[in-house]
Amino acid sequence: MNPTQKTSSVRRHPWRTALLILAALALLGGGAAWWFKWGPGAKTESTYITATIQRGDIEDQVAATGSLQPRDYVDVGAQVSGQLRKLHVEVGTEVKEGDLLAEIDAETSQARVDASRAQLRSQQAQMAERELALVKAERDLQRQKNLMAEEATTAETLQNAETAARTARAQINSLKAQMEQVQASMRVEEANLKYTKIYAPMAGTVVSITARQGQTLNTNQQAPTLLRIADLSVMTVQTQVSEADVSKLRQDMPVYFTTLGGQGRRWYGELKKIEPTPTVTNNVVLYNALFEVPNSNRSLMTQMTAQVFFVVAEARDVLMVPMSALTIQRGAPGGRERGAGAGGQGGVAPGRQSGTAPVAPQAPSTERPRVDREAFEKMTPEERERLRERRRQAREQGQGGAGAPATSPSATPNASPQAAAGPGAAPRATRGPRQAKVKVLLADGTVEEREVTIGIGNRVHAEVLSGLKEGDRVIAGTREAEPRNSSPQGSALGQRGPGGPGGMPAAAPAGARR
Repeated sequence: MNPTQKTSSVRRHPWRTALLILAALALLGGGAAWWFKWGPGAKTESTYITATIQRGDIEDQVAATGSLQPRDYVDVGAQVSGQLRKLHVEVGTEVKEGDLLAEIDAETSQARVDASRAQLRSQQAQMAERELALVKAERDLQRQKNLMAEEATTAETLQNAETAARTARAQINSLKAQMEQVQASMRVEEANLKYTKIYAPMAGTVVSITARQGQTLNTNQQAPTLLRIADLSVMTVQTQVSEADVSKLRQDMPVYFTTLGGQGRRWYGELKKIEPTPTVTNNVVLYNALFEVPNSNRSLMTQMTAQVFFVVAEARDVLMVPMSALTIQRGAPGGRERGAGAGGQGGVAPGRQSGTAPVAPQAPSTERPRVDREAFEKMTPEERERLRERRRQAREQGQGGAGAPATSPSATPNASPQAAAGPGAAPRATRGPRQAKVKVLLADGTVEEREVTIGIGNRVHAEVLSGLKEGDRVIAGTREAEPRNSSPQGSALGQRGPGGPGGMPAAAPAGARR
């Protein structure tokens, strides 16, 4: 066949060449998919849920729900009975101390005052008459004494004159007592007359009115409340904390809260008081924790619901690792057991293993947190200094070497001074340095197990003191119970992987990526 015939044959069947090319591409794509989904390549990207080590802020918090109340308020009531004639304010009115709030019918009180004044005037006239009678009795007594000196009268007449003078003095004293009684009653009636006009006892805002104009008030049984005035410039947050978390609180610790309509805005304060008497609701014991916040712009209102967060410990701009990627070593200094496998069976509570009975937490060790020399040499100067400060803090809390001198908690550069236990608060194991293990996914797809030292932690992240660097990828969970055609190492991770009990996949933590 000559070249001309060969060219013409190819031109007559161009679809065969295209079909061959498509078939070759399909085979290559299928092989690559099999490699990454079912073959050795499935051991890395398709099997594990990974998280990237990055910097951020960590807060160990106690969360609770509270409500807002004015710090200073007063319930204004009526002290006299009568009809409420006039209300001069309404809800939301700003008042100053001494402003007129309401008026009660004053006719009865005014009549009683007038009657007391008239009675007093009558007694004053009687007093003038009694004083004249006393003057006459004393003059008669003096005359009888002079006559008796000249023996011109009898002793009986003298005695009668003395009795008359004494009687006049007694009547005057009795009338004086009656006048004092009337004056006291008149002062009461005048006060009741004054109470018919109700004035503001403090400056603030009228937040509620419980009486209506024209209503008859009866103070004989109890003092009726007309309205409430509150100073809304400072609000008190009353938070109910469970008995399991109240031991972690201490006075003056930082606290902040958000409101439902606050669009994520935070209001900050300091814990002022924990009431010792709890409230029991449905067999749940709750303690009231109180703190105050300024409210100069009146954006906070009475009875608002607040989501409150008490900051037990915090660290700023530190390396973070997901708690689901960690396996706390048994008997680690200052640590608590989280069970076997990365992440402690996918978030199993400290001191528990999935499907087993609770395990008692390890007693704090008196040994200093240890870091191997190779890991210490790889640490940056900042990480080394932070580790030293953590060790000092552990010694202060009784978790470090015995006999070590205590240092101020403020010496920790990345932790708040409130990270140290305060009076009445038990030291928390999550604050001191702890040893843990983590599985790192390397660039070539292999898995390397490392020992790391962690510091402050919460339910989501923990602070990395040594053993990891920014950008490392750690295994935080598995996507399926047991990958097919996986190596023994991958199969073991699938059986007790960091995702959850029985190899169940866990939710990817913050920073996780596929």
